[in-house]
Amino acid sequence: MNIRDAVSIRDDLNGRDDTIGAGSPEPAHPAQTARTARTARTAQRIHATPTQEFPLISTIPLTQVSTEDAAAWHAVVAASLGNDLPAEPRPTFEQVHAQLTVAGRGNRRLLWLAKAADGEVVGVAGLRLFTSAGQSHLAELELHVAPDRRRSGVGSHLLATVVKAARDEQRRSLVAAAPGDGPSGAFGAARGFRRVLALDHLLLDIADADAAEAGAEHPGYELTGWTGTVPDELAEAFAAAKNAMNDMPTGDMDYGSQSWTADRVRAMAEVLADRGDLLLTIAALAEGEIAGYTEIVIRAGETRRALQYDTVVVPAHRGHGLGLWVKAAMVRRLRAEQPGIVEIETDNAQDNTHMLAVNRRLGFRFHRSTHEYQLDLPTT
Repeated sequence: MNIRDAVSIRDDLNGRDDTIGAGSPEPAHPAQTARTARTARTAQRIHATPTQEFPLISTIPLTQVSTEDAAAWHAVVAASLGNDLPAEPRPTFEQVHAQLTVAGRGNRRLLWLAKAADGEVVGVAGLRLFTSAGQSHLAELELHVAPDRRRSGVGSHLLATVVKAARDEQRRSLVAAAPGDGPSGAFGAARGFRRVLALDHLLLDIADADAAEAGAEHPGYELTGWTGTVPDELAEAFAAAKNAMNDMPTGDMDYGSQSWTADRVRAMAEVLADRGDLLLTIAALAEGEIAGYTEIVIRAGETRRALQYDTVVVPAHRGHGLGLWVKAAMVRRLRAEQPGIVEIETDNAQDNTHMLAVNRRLGFRFHRSTHEYQLDLPTT
């Protein structure tokens, strides 16, 4: 089982190519009566202590990740993804090791290995605890079980451990992602998770992309770009533009909100650099403001696929084609600077019609789907 799909790698930026059209309001929290009923059902479904119900499986918390621990984690994740998403590239050991050992910003992680009686690592779980104001109620689950050990209690054992930790941390919402096809969604639904958002993953063949818009004239705007950390003279404007991501579609998820500052955007870029990833940004400027921007990340050791991070057009500048402009300019930049990268993967909420239309015009095609699930936790 894989919850958060292919990548918690995006954990230090918004990581969704999702905000260009008119924003939707932040969803209201469910009525208290509905939350109470759901959390009561959750308590019935996830109730046993691991040692009572799964005596042959031990859960080992990781406070310091050794090379051996990272290798075991990578082996489980690679096998899990190979089973659930066979057409997707598997993360390398170096990518997994960096994910486990490079500290994020605005969050902290708890990690566990599940070991069988013979000491073999048969499952892994991570709990990402958001610590920034606006999201301190939220936690995110990543859970993988080796394919040959599924349906033996390993996933339930790990999930019980993670849910207890989330409750101990006073979190009211636990979110997770699962492939649109496969058993992961049913596993979560049987344990109290509800589907709150549907995403489409799209792929763009860079060689065939229609990047003509990159050469279009947009009076009053100019393009700029950078690699890695935003230049100091643009840091404040970039943080202001990033705050426009707060109106991205989040369905019924208890997502909360993020507040970006110049220091925070610098820190997020530093995390990616520490992992060995390459961050590329193209922005549209308007009289000192950043009217819109797009970000691409190429993971350390990646030889084929780039990942789309944010694409944003701030509300005051929407309706001028800036989203298509910056994305087309990014395609041209990749062709010139990264000729070995042949495709871009992005994901969009299925109801984000504006961004989906932009991506289709560039040449993105449907690749697969992901569903976000949420477990409402009782709080005291």
